[in-house]
This record gives sequence, structure tokens and C-alpha cells, in this order.
Amino acid sequence: MSYTKNAAQQYKELNTQSAAAYADPHQLITMLFEGAVERIAAAKGAMANKDIATKGSLISKAILIVDALRAYLDMEKGGEIAVNLRNLYDYMERRLFEANMENDEAMLDEVSGLIQTLKSGWVQIEPKNKDETAPLDASSGFSVQG
Repeated sequence: MSYTKNAAQQYKELNTQSAAAYADPHQLITMLFEGAVERIAAAKGAMANKDIATKGSLISKAILIVDALRAYLDMEKGGEIAVNLRNLYDYMERRLFEANMENDEAMLDEVSGLIQTLKSGWVQIEPKNKDETAPLDASSGFSVQG
């Protein structure tokens, strides 16, 4: 059973890496949002099962994803929106850290809800040119950093 689970996980990771390699910048941000929500949900499961190591690892991965979202912000072009998103990402990282330390599912739910709200707004923003690899619309606050 362990071998099958490990093989399935490796396949999922390879599939995700392949999708990311061919995704446009808009899709990459969407994938980051989805990845964070998935890690948080899995961390909640680990928390319920009292699997402290797995919970910590998954929350750490969620924090890294939020940090990656922050890295996509274009602080020059994004203006107030980018500043607000940066502050929100900082808040989310603190809450994830606190949730890990305090074993608090409500904090995980809070961050997951925030990310889902951002994602739902994000997917409504269509890139001007789907083939475009240049920075995204500055009003989104995001830009692809080479």
C-alpha cells in the first residue's frame, strides 16, 4: 500500500510540474492559489489525525506558496493593490505559523477562505493575450519576475 501511495504522489507531483512548465503567468498564479488551498486542507486532515510532522510539513509548504505569491507582486506597477496584497500575504503567513503552533483548525480555515476569495477574483481577470509572457496587467498587482 505504501508503494502505491508513494507512486501516486510522485505521479501527481510530476503532473503538476509538467502543467506548471507549460502554464502562462495567469495560470501559474491560479495553480499557486490551488496548491495553497490543497496543502491547508491536507494539513487540517493531518491535524485531525494528530500527525504533527505531516501537519507541520504541509503548513510549511503552504507558507512557501504564499511567499511565492508575494514574489509575483509588482510593487512598482501594482500600487496600492500590490501593497494591500503584500500585507495580506504577510498576515496569512503569520496565521499559518500560528495555526501550526497552536493546532488551530479555525486559523487554517480563515487563511484558506482568504486564498479562495483571492483566487475567485483572480480567475475573473483574463490576460489580454493568453500567449503573452510579459508582465500581467499592472492593476492586478502581479508581474512575472524573470
